[in-house]
Amino acid sequence: MSRKQTLMMRLKSKGQTQSECRVDRAVLFPAAQRPKRSSSIPLNPVLQTSLEEVELLYEFLLAELEISPDLKISIKDEELASLRKAADFHSICNDVIPKRIPDIRRLTASLSSHPGILKKEDFERTVLTLAYTAYRTARAEGHQKDVWAQALLSLFHALRHDLMRSSGPRESL
Repeated sequence: MSRKQTLMMRLKSKGQTQSECRVDRAVLFPAAQRPKRSSSIPLNPVLQTSLEEVELLYEFLLAELEISPDLKISIKDEELASLRKAADFHSICNDVIPKRIPDIRRLTASLSSHPGILKKEDFERTVLTLAYTAYRTARAEGHQKDVWAQALLSLFHALRHDLMRSSGPRESL
């Protein structure tokens, strides 16, 4: 086989892998691709687009959050809750991230077979799912505590694996 044919085959297989990755990435958080009709949230909302927004996300997480019996998450601090990014935080936490054990297990299974490094928004949503799962683990009792703790551990391992991949050496063509 000539060098040109080999190069064309590698480029074609890389293109197929990238298109498969796009499909896999959309599957991680399907609710981000189909917001509720009654909601004014943008398609595929993202919180972190600058360093200031990363710091704001940490402020949201460190502020006292409230989770209602119907699993709606809200920021108790009225000043923080009034910010424009708080609306995005609210919609991601309430409309995008999974909150039930079967959905979290589906996410961790998808993450374990996910090729490559997570996109910024997928990483962000996985971290928010991890924070939610930690909260639920702390509040659970008995057998439910074990179930939530296992989900928490699985998410942690998936995030650690992604961080290890992203800090490793880059492959070149």
